[in-house]
Amino acid sequence: MPTAPASHDPTMEAMSHAVTKGRAGGIASARQELLSLWSAIGVTGDAMHRCSLAHYLADLYEDPAQALAWDVRALDAADAVTEQRVQEHHTSLHIAGFYPSLHLNLADNYRRLGSFEAATEHINAARAHAPDLPQDAYGDLLRGAIHEVAEAIAGRDRTRRASAPGSPA
Repeated sequence: MPTAPASHDPTMEAMSHAVTKGRAGGIASARQELLSLWSAIGVTGDAMHRCSLAHYLADLYEDPAQALAWDVRALDAADAVTEQRVQEHHTSLHIAGFYPSLHLNLADNYRRLGSFEAATEHINAARAHAPDLPQDAYGDLLRGAIHEVAEAIAGRDRTRRASAPGSPA
């Protein structure tokens, strides 16, 4: 995650705090904080906030159906985020770079649910958007995950990936 936002954004800071808590093991508390933020933002609130929050919240659900619902919300919100809004948050980000991860997560959830046709559609979308990933460790991580999920889809493997966000270490 970027370290120097373009402007002060208390909502994004609250999300970051909750995500950090969740990654440290406080999953229930983090989920509750993010759900409270979701209620405050509302379904028609700032699309950048909705996209980020739904994307993070999905990682806090073990059940792929619950995660899928939040990942769908994240993708829907991303379609409403403008490049200008992303740049206001952080000048190094571009909305195009969000799509590989969003489609990857959807593909992985559909795969875990056994909906391999839908999983294939989203992993293909993730691959199509992969050139928009940065050439850095984060981009490498996502490119590797896209490959890993594509192989799992091809093998009709429904097990949770050890490298998936929110997986126990």
